[in-house]
Amino acid sequence: MLKRFEGNPILGPIHKHPWEARMVFNTAAIYLGGKVHLVYRTRGLDGGISRCGYASSRDGFHIDERLDYPIFSPDPDNDFECFGVEDPRLTKIGDRIYMLYSAYGLVPGISRRVQSIQLGMTSIDVDDFLGHRWNWGERIYPLFRIDNKDAFLFPEKVEGKYVLYHRISPYMWVSYSDDLKVWESAKIVMRNEFEWEYYKIGAGGPPHKTEKGWLLVYHAVDREFNYQLGMAMADLNDPGRIIWRHKKPVLFPEKDYEKYGEVPNVTFTCGSVVIDGTLFVYYGGADTVIGVATAEMDDILREVG
Repeated sequence: MLKRFEGNPILGPIHKHPWEARMVFNTAAIYLGGKVHLVYRTRGLDGGISRCGYASSRDGFHIDERLDYPIFSPDPDNDFECFGVEDPRLTKIGDRIYMLYSAYGLVPGISRRVQSIQLGMTSIDVDDFLGHRWNWGERIYPLFRIDNKDAFLFPEKVEGKYVLYHRISPYMWVSYSDDLKVWESAKIVMRNEFEWEYYKIGAGGPPHKTEKGWLLVYHAVDREFNYQLGMAMADLNDPGRIIWRHKKPVLFPEKDYEKYGEVPNVTFTCGSVVIDGTLFVYYGGADTVIGVATAEMDDILREVG
């Protein structure tokens, strides 16, 4: 269903930038001010530490701007994310942009070096974001100390509640909050259903509201550890209920830049945008580069029926 851009990959490592010299992948995407803004994950020459870089595009395909410094990095005084801030997702709610990410670090205060990964969340004023003033707010950890990844916020409240999708392996979960701090009523929203989802599934980027439901792009991992993308639709008034699910993957590792790299056979998304009726899905290829693929929203909604 998704059609790859012939100019892929649109972003890759820059060897003269030590912080992004090795891997550029798994990017958040948000459309504001006539631009697609990408906040992407990087790894560099200092081992496995992940940071976030920034680039933008006016047409969704070609990069017009790319900063030569990271815009978000691990807090050096925080054990919970000392090994990296990974796989960002961006959601605009009101006048702030909220970023969910995976905080990779250590469990502090114990004698052994025990690694941990959990959800991290921060936010930034929209004007600061557009002005490249990277005044990120407080870093908090929703669902504290739970082994958790692949999280995003819905762009509006549903039935008076904030909505969070996340992944406690191997399933996708939904949780609800009144204040973006305390999350309750967690339940599984999607289980592994098809063979291409055999090992695990996880949320992609924030959903898109349509007349038929919330459109989701997600990833799944099969028995051979191929990471591929799928689509589903959640009920507009009950995000904990999936009303449609595409039976086959909509993007599968086929191109060399998806099959060969730091982690082979990976197509993995953290964000998508809709521009003039076209869905742009941004994805990491083989954990090394970033590509984009598109589909017409009308075609997707016809599939839903």
